[in-house]
Amino acid sequence: MSNSAAVEPTESTKQNSFDVLVIGAGPTGMACAIDAQNAGLRVVLVDKGCLCNSLFHYPSHMTFFTTPELLEIGNIPFSSPNQKPNRTEALEYYRKVAEHYRLDVRQYQRVERVTGRDGAFTVHAADTLGRAHTYAARKLIVSTGYYDLPNSLNIPGETLPKVLHYYGDPHPYFNQDVLVIGGKNSAAIAALELWRHGARVTLVHRGPSMHWHVKYWILPDIENRIRNGEITGYFDANVVEITADSVRITTPLGERTLANDFVFALTGYHPDFTFLESLGVRLEGADRTPACNPKTLESNVPGIYVAGVIVAGKRTHEIFIENGRFHGAQIAASLRACL
Repeated sequence: MSNSAAVEPTESTKQNSFDVLVIGAGPTGMACAIDAQNAGLRVVLVDKGCLCNSLFHYPSHMTFFTTPELLEIGNIPFSSPNQKPNRTEALEYYRKVAEHYRLDVRQYQRVERVTGRDGAFTVHAADTLGRAHTYAARKLIVSTGYYDLPNSLNIPGETLPKVLHYYGDPHPYFNQDVLVIGGKNSAAIAALELWRHGARVTLVHRGPSMHWHVKYWILPDIENRIRNGEITGYFDANVVEITADSVRITTPLGERTLANDFVFALTGYHPDFTFLESLGVRLEGADRTPACNPKTLESNVPGIYVAGVIVAGKRTHEIFIENGRFHGAQIAASLRACL
């Protein structure tokens, strides 16, 4: 981020001036915006995708591993007939929350850079047509999540069109040879749904068994399918090459080449560390956690706050909607004191 003095705002910029700009319009970003708005501040959210973009790209039949009340933001009840709500219900809920609070959400605008300093930031964004949008903000909150950047396999063939890092719907893979890479919840769920909808499924995991993070009602299902030979499982195994019609894997019993039509590389995701560093945020330790005040969540860059899963760096399993939603209250308390 440039530390140069802020340029005198144009008339267009004056019309887009805010006390607080939130980068990322997921549940945590929304919670931050609501708390700041309730503190009497003028707030805007900017997101490169739609409202709750990551949730939208979750599997179409996904069920949360939590109860509705733990997903609530803004003191708005999340009513659901299900003990564990699904993706569709969650998207409906967050849309209603955005409408209730009349949140100013600028969708489909990617923040490209930030200039200026605490009290006088200029945020430069571009929409899907490449048009520039400029915002002035006194404070910034970065709540960009981590779901947009999959962890790479670093193997030949990873960039082939048939290799997917996101699982959506099982129907297109009926009667196809599908390889699922991974051993946690997303891999288990994808493998089970694909198998139940007519795909020939092989699961490859580098560990000795499915990960202990797999939910207790899913784990016996995937283990039984593998034990019965309905899903082929390779453990202590790695994919070393992907070709147009096959995959090559190493196993404890040697190397094997398997017929293949599609690969789901569900190996996890990571925050956009490059963007954080471009803002001047210092990343610390092997987990690359952003330097911040644990009470206020203000980063080492004055006026820039971090919220949600990015607070934990690479430890993406530590912060979810259930606890990230409270970051807004911490930040709002700091904003009240200085604005």
